Amino acid sequence: MTSDQSYTGGCQCGAIRFRAASLGRASVCHCRMCQKATGGIAGVFVTVAAFDVTRGALKHFRSSSKVRRGFCADCGTPLTFEIDRTETAGGGIGMSIAAFDRAAEIAPMIQLARDTRLPWVDNLPALPERSPAETAGIAAHYAGIVSHQHPDHDTETWPLQ
Repeated sequence: MTSDQSYTGGCQCGAIRFRAASLGRASVCHCRMCQKATGGIAGVFVTVAAFDVTRGALKHFRSSSKVRRGFCADCGTPLTFEIDRTETAGGGIGMSIAAFDRAAEIAPMIQLARDTRLPWVDNLPALPERSPAETAGIAAHYAGIVSHQHPDHDTETWPLQ
């Protein structure tokens, strides 16, 4: 992503939308707190500057004495990792990379807390994938799915009428 654009994103249901003026360091954190906060194998965040919520309001959970995490109260999407301002120069906000509209363009630069990563994470690329026959066999099921997820772009209103 180039630095002359803003970066938008939001939660799964569309109740929360946000915009950031610029991005900083993108990281993958394997600590147990990030695993539990995201419900995933790691927390994948990028620091942001000039961050604004453009629709809705974040709900917060204080996950430690120094950090609170913002999420959507409607759908539960984890969105922020917020370091207390007293702990760092000016504080800091990390946004979940997957919550950005163009998440594929934000690549992590560093891994944190590798000593607590789940032991099987490094073996994920070696796991088998569905065969072409298996994929063809479930194609009709996937074709019948109607998504209620907010699209990866800003909308004037949501849900769309």
